[in-house]
Amino acid sequence: MLLAIDVGNTNVVFALFEGRAIKARWRIATDPRRTGDEYAVWLMQLLQIEGFDRSAIKQIIISTVVPRALHNLEVFADKYFNVKAMVAGVSPVDYGMEIDVDEPRSLGADRAVNAIAAHAKYAGDLIVVDFGTATTFDAIDFNGAYKGGIIAPGINLSLDALVGNTAKLPRIAIRSPDTDSVIGRNTEDQMLIGVFWGYVAMMEGLISRMRAEIGRPAKVIATGGLAILFDKHTSIFDAVDADLTLEGMAILAEKAK
Repeated sequence: MLLAIDVGNTNVVFALFEGRAIKARWRIATDPRRTGDEYAVWLMQLLQIEGFDRSAIKQIIISTVVPRALHNLEVFADKYFNVKAMVAGVSPVDYGMEIDVDEPRSLGADRAVNAIAAHAKYAGDLIVVDFGTATTFDAIDFNGAYKGGIIAPGINLSLDALVGNTAKLPRIAIRSPDTDSVIGRNTEDQMLIGVFWGYVAMMEGLISRMRAEIGRPAKVIATGGLAILFDKHTSIFDAVDADLTLEGMAILAEKAK
């Protein structure tokens, strides 16, 4: 079995694969100070609870956008699984795709593995929207080449900035507005309308501009935790694929065998 470890700025996702099928997944807050031993105590208990034998794990792959977290995860893999962890984007686990931007090495691992999985699953030109700490919009052409993209503040970051820099605005939860009205009748509704519908308008506007610049029909694939929430209120997504990043990691690990 393969253990895929996706380290984001906010959370680390551990996913257990058998072939291309995800058998289990677990999530923990990202903390670069967390040691390999701490990861082991946490994960071993979860494996046991769900009936998995750790000796069945023969491969481990790590994708990280937090460089400081990598070493302790490599120690964790070596010490507790006797496996040398593969790292996405580091030889021999090269991405194997053209990265057609000014600074290819600056491309985040999460965006690269999203591109790999999206091209493997969907035909033609693609725009991948990933809702994370930041929201990214990535263009992948019909040959699978990464052509560039956009980085925007994530919706929670935007809300944190709004609440943290004003004296009277309350903290609210991100959710679907109760109605389609964009004229709020109280402070909380007005904030939710501004954050939610403002974000939808930003996505629709940016994707429209990207499609015009690409100049060919492009499918829009959404991934990340808030993709399902927004999908209910806009028609811009052709598919919502929550496991895109993990599936890209599984593809890389399969090629590296």
